[in-house]
Amino acid sequence: MAERAAKQLELNKSELPNSITEVITTLTRAGFDAYIVGGGVRDTLLGLRPKDFDAVTDAKPHEIKDVFGKRCRIIGRRFKLAHVYSGRELIEVATFRGPPTSKGNTNQEGMILRDNVWGDIKQDFSRRDFSINALYYQPLKGVVHDFCDALDDIDNKIIRLLGEASVRIEEDPVRLLRALRFKAKLGFEFDKALAEQFHESNWALLEQISPHRLYDETQKMFTGGYLVPLLPLLFESGAIDSLVIYPPSEASALVQQVAINTDKRIAAGKSINPAFFYAALLWENYLHQLEKAKKRNMPFAEAQMHAAGKVIDRQRIKTAIPKFAEQFIRDIWILQPKLSAPRNKQIEQLAEHPRFRAAFDFLLLREQCDDAAHPLSESTNEMGVWWQTYQTLSEQEKQQAIDDFDESIRRGSYKKRQRSRGRNRQNSDSKTLDTSTAKQQNTGDSTAKAESKQPMAHDSSNVPARRRRAKSQSTAGKHENSRHNNQQPQQDAAELAQLQELSLASRDDQSKRQSKQQPAHHPEPLFVVEHEKVVPPLKKQLPEASKGSSKRSQKAKQRKTVDSADKAPVEKPVEGGRPTSNAKVRPAQTIAKTPALVSINNAPIPHKRRRQKVSTDNISTDNSGADTSSVAPKDQAAAKYPKKAPRPAKSSPAETSNAASSKGTDNKGPIPSKRRRRQPSSNA
Repeated sequence: MAERAAKQLELNKSELPNSITEVITTLTRAGFDAYIVGGGVRDTLLGLRPKDFDAVTDAKPHEIKDVFGKRCRIIGRRFKLAHVYSGRELIEVATFRGPPTSKGNTNQEGMILRDNVWGDIKQDFSRRDFSINALYYQPLKGVVHDFCDALDDIDNKIIRLLGEASVRIEEDPVRLLRALRFKAKLGFEFDKALAEQFHESNWALLEQISPHRLYDETQKMFTGGYLVPLLPLLFESGAIDSLVIYPPSEASALVQQVAINTDKRIAAGKSINPAFFYAALLWENYLHQLEKAKKRNMPFAEAQMHAAGKVIDRQRIKTAIPKFAEQFIRDIWILQPKLSAPRNKQIEQLAEHPRFRAAFDFLLLREQCDDAAHPLSESTNEMGVWWQTYQTLSEQEKQQAIDDFDESIRRGSYKKRQRSRGRNRQNSDSKTLDTSTAKQQNTGDSTAKAESKQPMAHDSSNVPARRRRAKSQSTAGKHENSRHNNQQPQQDAAELAQLQELSLASRDDQSKRQSKQQPAHHPEPLFVVEHEKVVPPLKKQLPEASKGSSKRSQKAKQRKTVDSADKAPVEKPVEGGRPTSNAKVRPAQTIAKTPALVSINNAPIPHKRRRQKVSTDNISTDNSGADTSSVAPKDQAAAKYPKKAPRPAKSSPAETSNAASSKGTDNKGPIPSKRRRRQPSSNA
């Protein structure tokens, strides 16, 4: 055991972040031993900027929870850890571990399933994986503990496993991936025992590791800023076979370009998404699945979704990619054809897509590495530069760029040549076609026929069918409009003449002209009734209504008076003001407005004959011997068919006397609409 002063190693407490210092101080004041351990101490000694700091203590997880309270959270099943929040930063605090005491914590291959055996600091250093990670730094005391000559390995740039290498790999196969990551990050070399552990039998042990843990390890590898030196190590050692489904034999140009771009963004302090590198790593698998779907004659959009889903589902067996990362990868792949050959109407929607920036970066990287040379990849049509320029324009300039965008770009180079050739011919000939059409309209039909007889290089066969239909529809619409414009004034004039003839003013003028014996055209009505040809109505002399008659009889009288006035012949005036005796009298004509003129009886017939109430005044009038000629027709019918009225109940002597006086008369009142049941007579 070597104890070195922190000042000799140029370690200063003031250079540490406040979060790790606060956690160490809190545990020390609570009576526990606490140290900074792991990569934080190693990177600080190497002059690198540590990504995070980890702490280790002799306090149990529940005791750490008691010290920090709500700021602490216990996680892990295999290795129990405490996550302590200090401000916005998270510090991982572990407990000193001891050697496993029972075989129940390991499987048949020797892999540790549960490692919750606690120990002291001397036992804990032997449980560490690499010597360069077994340095314990106490910032409050200013002491660094080195139990395994870790400082010498750092000086010699050697990565060495603590203990027997084969056993340590069997305990945790993920240490192989960690060794590759440290070599790419630090530039160290493996010692002889560790270098011999990279073979297929040890890589097969990774299949027993949880896919979620493997994804977490790949996140550390892809987001560490050393992806470029790590890529060849993954392919040379064979680790790529355990991380990717259907891996390629070597890194493609696109994967290398994405690795370069990712390291540059991390060095510049920009954020990255590890799913972006997965999209590049699985791009060839996606192209193969897409080609299979196309051969099955699937629609292109459906083929894209099918291929993306199949690749992601199979990759989930190796590394459990989260759902949001899967959707991120799927959107990048599906947007590639749309960005390579966009429509005018889709440009604004594509620019507002939440995955547009990632898909655009992917498109640029494909152009830089000449991904179109791949036999299964589609051409980018050099749209990366166009999209890059489009993002720098103002709103007005963007709209102008959309209007000027040529839609002739299509997927595939051969399609692009065919479409561009047709489009160029159409664009060059459109002006000629427009000028020829204008000449035909200006010079007339004869000139148009003459020009049509001449051999034209730009006939209708060269124009697309969509354009021919639009042109024919426009010309047909023009002919219909011109014909409608010519016929409209004539129809308006005819309707105006008819309205003038049928108006009241025209009738007054006609009557004046007739008085002056001037012939004039008189419009005949549509329906005329000549009274000579109609059966004359029955002439009934109805008696005049008395003063007490009903309103219905008075209305009948008025209607009869109006009808008689209409039927009276109109004498035509002559010059002397006397009617001529030799003039032929024509039958009177009346326009049949309602069927009332043709009906036999002009009296209105009620829809339902209502029963009139028995009036004592009418009975007394009939008994006094009133003239029946003055009675209405309804009363005559009642007198013709006398009926006995129901005998009222005896209530008073006056009513009894009135009933006795009316007993001898035959007129008992009008007929009831419904015959009621007679009441039993009191005499019976």
